[in-house]
Amino acid sequence: MPFLTLRLCVKPNKPLTTSPISNNKFKLVFAAGWVAWAMVHYSVLLNFGITHAEAICDSLISNLTLATCCIIVSNNMRYYLPKQEKYWYVLVISFGMGCVWMIAYRSLLWLFFHKHTTYMQVLDQSSTIRFGIAFLVIGFMATINLLWYTQKEQQEADERKTEAEKIARESELFKLRQQLQPHFLFNSLNSISALTGSQPEKARHMIEQLSDFLRGTLKKDEQQWSSFEEELQYLQLYLDIEKVRFGYRLQTEITHDEGTLQMKLPSMLLQPVVENAIKFGLYDTIGEVCIAITTKNVNGTLEVTVQNPFDKETSQPLQGTGFGLASIQRRLFLLFARHDLLQTKTINDHFITTITIPQII
Repeated sequence: MPFLTLRLCVKPNKPLTTSPISNNKFKLVFAAGWVAWAMVHYSVLLNFGITHAEAICDSLISNLTLATCCIIVSNNMRYYLPKQEKYWYVLVISFGMGCVWMIAYRSLLWLFFHKHTTYMQVLDQSSTIRFGIAFLVIGFMATINLLWYTQKEQQEADERKTEAEKIARESELFKLRQQLQPHFLFNSLNSISALTGSQPEKARHMIEQLSDFLRGTLKKDEQQWSSFEEELQYLQLYLDIEKVRFGYRLQTEITHDEGTLQMKLPSMLLQPVVENAIKFGLYDTIGEVCIAITTKNVNGTLEVTVQNPFDKETSQPLQGTGFGLASIQRRLFLLFARHDLLQTKTINDHFITTITIPQII
């Protein structure tokens, strides 16, 4: 019987979505359980020499009042969950409801059978045992409800914490993406300003390219992931603008496996990496520089390598990766919780940046 009462009382703070068929089955099992226990109760009472009518009435009143007490305890735990001294609270409420049950069922039975001497003697003799059983049943119910609702409360708190962390992570990712654009935009506008007087046609062409680039940026702000093919088209717009700035000095070489075109990566991830390569490769030199971009599918993982030459005498690539690469590393950590997805190294006079993108979506 305590098990069946548990099924009645264990209800979450938020109603569970159950079908009418499941509810009907639960009610049927619950009713069958109480009926079985009432029959056991009835059979035990007959052994004490009381009549069938007295045993039936005793069993019905005792079990109905006990079930009511269990329901009250369950509802109490649902709307009020103690934060401290929880198990003392269980003992107190179990003892208190046990006393309430004792008073209620004895009062009702007395109304019906106070003139039945034999029955009243049996009732008095069994009162201690009855109270002990009621105390254990109600205590068991209170403990199970306490554990259940505590677990549900903790689960809801964890869900709120996870949601808050997700919102904070997305806000930081958005902030990182937005911080990358002004630097490139200012450089482009300065270049356009310089071209306006000497080469107005080239300046007009650069404005059109910049407009297309920014339009694509606004669209990408709405999506977290892109295919490498989409990212490559976006990157090409950026490179076209930079080639207007640097002319023949900027050359690019893009090599990719066909299998990598549909692989996923975070939107606008490559542009700051290539911008970093241009910075180290062209700012301190006067000759032609080739930026090499290579992608490979390595055991189902997208690997992007950006390589640029640099002048060892004027450039210091190992003393810091700058805001661009630092922001990329931070962004990758927020997405994948890994610090090893961006690696930089130098081989002879080339600076190499390698990004590894796990395919988790």
